[in-house]
Amino acid sequence: MIDEFGQGYSEIILRDLYLQELQDKTPNQALVDGDSPKDIWLAICRAQEIPKSRWAGKPVLKNKRDTL
Repeated sequence: MIDEFGQGYSEIILRDLYLQELQDKTPNQALVDGDSPKDIWLAICRAQEIPKSRWAGKPVLKNKRDTL
């Protein structure tokens, strides 16, 4: 979340975004209810129209050559 939205906006999303596909729960409510973090993240991505290419987060670089 922080990589995609930053610290401050991530906190707002977790607290205030009601996700229709998760029965109108906020992400925080869904976590407390035991919903899968992955399902919550994907619901956030769809609701916020995040491109699918970023749904898995930033690529993990194995070594410096991967940056070239």
